[in-house]
Amino acid sequence: MNKLVVVGLVVAVVAAVAAVPLFKARAAESSMPTVGQVAPTFTLPSQKGTPISLTQYRGKWVVLYFYPKDMTSGCTIEAHKFQEALPQFEAKNAVILGVSVDTVDSHKKFCTKDGLTFHLLADPDHKVVSAYGSLGGFAGITFANRNTFLIDPQGKIARVWVKVVPADSASEVLAAIP
Repeated sequence: MNKLVVVGLVVAVVAAVAAVPLFKARAAESSMPTVGQVAPTFTLPSQKGTPISLTQYRGKWVVLYFYPKDMTSGCTIEAHKFQEALPQFEAKNAVILGVSVDTVDSHKKFCTKDGLTFHLLADPDHKVVSAYGSLGGFAGITFANRNTFLIDPQGKIARVWVKVVPADSASEVLAAIP
């Protein structure tokens, strides 16, 4: 076997082994809220730069979905599905809030490009993503894991979906709202 190939394999194995503990440590930093628990409160800026607080939606169902990155294929599919179903969510007294670690400017571009009218919230400091046990990462890149929380009108976690499928998320959440 060529020395260059062996060196390349060794480097790849060392990199893979080193990345695993980093990912596990990040995931262990925060625990995910469970059904029945009061939802962690927050205030984050929307794509318009205006602060959005969970408490302002008391009395409504809140769909709080975390996604990895603006303008990527899975995240775009998921956002479009929520946008398409927005009138049905509104008919059930529900609001949709998407959260990622992207910036307000990135969210603004995503909403403009894809015609999104619900709030996308910027959490570049990872405070809310961490509070909901949804901070992830790989190879030194930090992102929000694709998890969704349904919060009832009293502010408690009603349902939790982890590792959701982007194309199915909106319809599954809509079906769970009475």
